Amino acid sequence: MRAPRQMALTPDLVAQVHRVLEDPGPDPTWTYHTDEDYDALVRGLLASHPGGSDTWLFAYGSLIWKPELAHIEMRRATARGWHRSFCFKIERFRGTKDQPGLMMSLDRGGQCQGVVFRLPPQNLEGQLQKLVRREITVKPPNNIPRWITVQTEHGPLRAIAFVMNRQSRFYVGKLSADEVADVLARACGHWGSCAEYLHNTTLHLAEHGIRDRNLWHLQELVADRIGQVRHG
Repeated sequence: MRAPRQMALTPDLVAQVHRVLEDPGPDPTWTYHTDEDYDALVRGLLASHPGGSDTWLFAYGSLIWKPELAHIEMRRATARGWHRSFCFKIERFRGTKDQPGLMMSLDRGGQCQGVVFRLPPQNLEGQLQKLVRREITVKPPNNIPRWITVQTEHGPLRAIAFVMNRQSRFYVGKLSADEVADVLARACGHWGSCAEYLHNTTLHLAEHGIRDRNLWHLQELVADRIGQVRHG
């Protein structure tokens, strides 16, 4: 891996956005997935498995720098027909009801460079249970797990990816870079800030030799906004 070029969004600037907040807990007005719902999701993924002994997971955001799943191989990969997008609103974790944040998903169109992890075959069901519980909370879900085709240097393969559910009540569609930067420069929740999420994702992509032009431009915009607040 090569060292990334210097980012404008530095840890010092990210720290300016951080606030210590309590977890507000689940919103009683929302409907959440149950154990039975998660079981059904995992059964569906296993039933639609493309076959063979390998199970791959495509990572495009926080799964790259915080996978929380064991893996036995990693490759760079490109998903065509999908792109990274800060396209859904969050009011918990990295945002609040008073200051909602934005989170990334895979939305339709374009292409996305990321990495794929090959999961160990042992206890695959248990790993998928952990995965869907991490990525999905409310109904209708923001992210939907599905098998997509990705391209690697060793050829195409099928991998699980979490793609945007445009029927989600939190889907905001395509926002301008300036609109996204305005939110990311301010939003923070009990997990941390959206600026921290952007910083970590951009940094770790660069460490894998992936420079997402949109994210690189976005981190410059966010850095500028945080700097203006600090010196304003």
